Order: sequence, then structure tokens, then C-alpha cells
Amino acid sequence: EVQLQASGGGLVQVGGSLRLSCAASGLTFDDNGIGWFRQAPGKEREGVSCISNGNTYYAHSVKGRFTISSDNARTTIYLQMNNLKPEDTAVYYCAAVTAWTTAQVICDMPSYELEWWGQGTQVTVSS
Repeated sequence: EVQLQASGGGLVQVGGSLRLSCAASGLTFDDNGIGWFRQAPGKEREGVSCISNGNTYYAHSVKGRFTISSDNARTTIYLQMNNLKPEDTAVYYCAAVTAWTTAQVICDMPSYELEWWGQGTQVTVSS
């Protein structure tokens, strides 16, 4: 059984940093795409950053501030979030899919195409 466990959210002031983690059991990222998605109240889900087939993708809104990475075992991914802004406030989810494609395609996938989801972790940026 595949499980994704997201953690690391919290309350931070504008300009602060947080590091999200998504630990996977039952799969590695060698043959799978995985990424971070977020949803703020009243807004559509957004693919924030994804990693797949050795490449990475960042949404324009987070480029230069967020960094996605994985551990050597390729069972945990991280999202280092720096210079946080109020508009980054959202519930962040990690999700994965068995796909041999680009990271951007993973981030652009509709929810129903992503096979596994972790529980959300709340990120709140106060001004």
C-alpha cells in the first residue's frame, strides 16, 4: 500500500521560511512523478513544484523562492520555502503518479490523474 505523509507546515511571518517533507512508503520516486500542490480558500488547486524523471518544475509564483529536493533513498521529498508571502498561505499537499513524463506535466495534471495523495499540511504566512 502506498502512503504519503506530509509534514512541516505552520505559521510564519512574511519573509520567513518553512520546510515541508513528504515521506513515501510503498514506492520510490525513480519511476514516479511527485510534487507539491496547494489550495487556498476560494482558489483553485495549484501545482507548486514537481520532480519527475530527473527534472524539476516550479510555478512562476514560487520560482526563485522555493526549492524541491529528494533524499538519497528517493522516498522523501522536501519543499524548502523561503521569503514566504501572504499569498503562499494555503493547504499544501504532496501527490504522486506513476508516469514517465516531465515535471511540468505532473504539476499540471488534474487531481483525478494523480494516483496518491498525502494529507494536507497548513501553511499560514502572517503579514
